[in-house]
Amino acid sequence: MIAVVATAFASRGGTQLERTTWTQIAIMVVGALLCAAALLLPRSPRAPARFRGGATLVFFTLLAIYTAFSVTWSLMANDSWTETMRTLAYLSAFAGALALGRLAPARWSALLYGIALGAVALSFWSLLTKVFPGWLAPNDSFGRLRPPSDYWNSVGLTAALGVPPLLWLATRRSGHAAFNALAWPGLSIAVMALMLAYSRGSLLALVIGLAVWFALVPLRLRGAVTLGGVVLATLPLVIWASAQDGLTRDGAELAVRIDAGQALGALLLLLIVAMSIAGLAVGFLSSVHAPGERTRVRAGRTLIAAILAVPVVALILLATAPGGISGQVSKGWKQATDPAVAAPQNTPDRLTQASSGRARYWREALKVHAESPWIGTGAGAYGTMRLRYRIDERRVGHAHGYVVQTLSDLGWVGLLISLLAAGAWLVTAARAVGARRKDKGLPWDAERVGIATLAIVVIVFGVHSTFDWTWFVPANALPALICAGWVASRPTLRERFDAPLPEAERRGPFVTLRTRLAVPATPDAPRLGTRPRAGLAVIVVAIALVAAWSALQPIRALHAQNAALARLDIGQYPQAASIAKIAHERNPLSVEPLFELAAIEQARGNREAALRALGDAVEREPANPETWRRLGQTKLDFGDAKGALSAFQAAYYRDPASRRSHSDVVVASRALAGIG
Repeated sequence: MIAVVATAFASRGGTQLERTTWTQIAIMVVGALLCAAALLLPRSPRAPARFRGGATLVFFTLLAIYTAFSVTWSLMANDSWTETMRTLAYLSAFAGALALGRLAPARWSALLYGIALGAVALSFWSLLTKVFPGWLAPNDSFGRLRPPSDYWNSVGLTAALGVPPLLWLATRRSGHAAFNALAWPGLSIAVMALMLAYSRGSLLALVIGLAVWFALVPLRLRGAVTLGGVVLATLPLVIWASAQDGLTRDGAELAVRIDAGQALGALLLLLIVAMSIAGLAVGFLSSVHAPGERTRVRAGRTLIAAILAVPVVALILLATAPGGISGQVSKGWKQATDPAVAAPQNTPDRLTQASSGRARYWREALKVHAESPWIGTGAGAYGTMRLRYRIDERRVGHAHGYVVQTLSDLGWVGLLISLLAAGAWLVTAARAVGARRKDKGLPWDAERVGIATLAIVVIVFGVHSTFDWTWFVPANALPALICAGWVASRPTLRERFDAPLPEAERRGPFVTLRTRLAVPATPDAPRLGTRPRAGLAVIVVAIALVAAWSALQPIRALHAQNAALARLDIGQYPQAASIAKIAHERNPLSVEPLFELAAIEQARGNREAALRALGDAVEREPANPETWRRLGQTKLDFGDAKGALSAFQAAYYRDPASRRSHSDVVVASRALAGIG
């Protein structure tokens, strides 16, 4: 829980360099230390004899290496370096979770508690910014929930990632009943945050994840009662909140927001109390008057009938709508795929609409992909490369989808490596959960349900990342990577049931007694000696420290840039130029220090040095229209109208939709005509 909450508040939305970098450094170091501990400490008796998750780790490592190599051909090398550090941090998180799964394999429930409590805490904080806007979010006038990640879809995904662990807590047959009942108010908080974020992608990802959970886990009746009760109790509050301008309208006055927030706070408190009582009542009744077999069968049939009725009702509604079924389907498809369709407003109505800006972003990503289909244009280059193909001046840094972003940045090779990593994890997870046909009939004990729930968290994140950029948000990626690593570290279900267990652990809440499987025991895999393991641990920690130091260099360069500008403001030109050169040495891939150096040299009247610095910037990022604009403006300031026009035309070619590109060409053309 602490790691999840701290990551969310430390990194915010993952777009601020300094916040994100320090978060990544912490993840790298902690992950490396966990790996070192797994190498040096004795293996837990509950850990699998053989190392699990190795294939996923190898492909993940290949993805990180390939991302790093993309710097050599990237058209935006500095952005590629940033994405390399991000990928290394995520690799460290996954590897650390693998190690933690071997160090403490019996603590899977603690991981579920942490994910659930972290999601509830962050969702509750998001709601509190609506309850107390004057204290917690006076300047956040957006109707959709944004804090603490500064991105509504991240808030929605955080809530969605917490729902499966909360559902597990509410439906499990072990643990203290009063503690399990707390899952009911926790679920209501998560559902409220999800709905007030108006995140359609998070809602869809959660529905898919829950469908898989209900298909796998034999707790369908308990789960349906819990989920249905929470949704029915929370829905009226969602409908009420959606009708309040102070909660849903962008730019609402602070006084209106405060009045609506007070009412929301009172209703939230009432909802939490009601859900707590409901959770206790359901837990008491189910333990005192447990439903019989006939009741379970009837309830199961009713649940199946209700699920089957959903598409029937949907078809009836579509048939009675204007245009009929075909017309509504055609309308929805056009909204979802036509780049020219306007995106919906930030209002509750967007939950009923299919349009978004993703069709536009995906089309741009595929056009960038066509420039270099096999190896891509470099990790993180999409945000700049798309400028050539955009049709408006909207600023977008990500393609809102892992697949299209990877195609744009890393080409078919990068996507193939990503698919291999995902496929290897799915195979490992299926073996650990027992989702294979050969595992049919094995008992569903508490640990198997817990491991399945952890896998569902990963699936929800994976589905959402398919059509959004939350992969770049550490607060969303870290819980999913921890769950993914833990699940991958587990033995197969047959290995776990075949392993010798103490008598106390042979009794589970789902079966009266585990029976030994008629398969031979898996022999212990040979382990490296003490010295090789110690040496490998030192190498792992050293790599993490080197990566952390490398990740820190852009921050050090930024600090030097600020110091150089401070010297420039007070007229200390030589010192400012010297510090700007230090910034460039610290981060030679970035053009920002070169921009500062050019400005300083121009202030000193050193034409050649200023143009040389900007020429270096153009050479480093030739696809970036800003480098050409800076060069053109400096040439224009020095009286070279012809050279300025040439540079501005290059910027126009790379960003034709920008009004700045048009105005620069016009200004340079007029200056050249005046000379003639």
